[in-house]
Amino acid sequence: MSRAEATSAVGSGSPVGATWRLLRSELRLLLGRLRIRAGLVVLAAVPVLIGVVVRSFGGPSSPSEGPPFLSDVTQNGLFIAFTALTVELPLFLPLAIGVVAGDSIAGEAQMGTLRYLLVAPAGRARLVLVKLVTALVFGVLAAFTVAVVGGVVGALLFPLRDVALLSGGTITAADALVRGLGVAAYVGLSLAGLSAIGLFVSTLTDVPIAAMATTVGLAITSQILDAIPQVSAIHPWLPTHYWLAFGDLLRQPVETSVMLQGLGLQAVYVAVFGAAAWARMTTRDVLA
Repeated sequence: MSRAEATSAVGSGSPVGATWRLLRSELRLLLGRLRIRAGLVVLAAVPVLIGVVVRSFGGPSSPSEGPPFLSDVTQNGLFIAFTALTVELPLFLPLAIGVVAGDSIAGEAQMGTLRYLLVAPAGRARLVLVKLVTALVFGVLAAFTVAVVGGVVGALLFPLRDVALLSGGTITAADALVRGLGVAAYVGLSLAGLSAIGLFVSTLTDVPIAAMATTVGLAITSQILDAIPQVSAIHPWLPTHYWLAFGDLLRQPVETSVMLQGLGLQAVYVAVFGAAAWARMTTRDVLA
């Protein structure tokens, strides 16, 4: 964030208005960065690759082969979006979140703009809030990017028919599109906890790459622990545990209890690590 932009973002007026201006400025700067645009292109390339490969070579012969939903792609193009989200959740989406959240404070410190932002006067609490909301918005944007591109590619390469649900029965393609948007929203919100963790880690260092790597490493560690039955007692508390619960949206009737648990857990992580980031920033000596 440049000094001129930071000053114009906060400016004068009510605290709410100043926060909103700073948030708009931060989102505009984030989406204007080449590495962020490149990251979104990479995320969008995955459903394109899945569609092209399945179109060229056919799908797996049984549902047990390949990632979930892949065997259904040839029958209905909408399943490309679900397959792509499933494929990207373990690594690609956490990596994208790690880049944004890990760079949020550490990047400003490395560039020497953090001190200016705090004097601008953005304020420490306002800055933490804006950085957190920016990371949360990016997570939702990343998930919708994958889902929308997957839906478009699926419509271009495969037929769009009534969708067979996981619980049996079918729904119309229009209803499936609505549920697909719900899946994307759930996946995006499920990344909220990781965004808050990344923001907190970013307040601990002036080296963005270290914060990014730590955030992604914690996400991978959580998934590894979630796959070990011997530590099942902690599974419900892991930030990645409910990531794939969006499959309940593809049942009739829709089962929301597990997804609500997942969103509740993300809210807890956002509250805890958002507060920790605020506490760290209020006591931190900013030297750059």
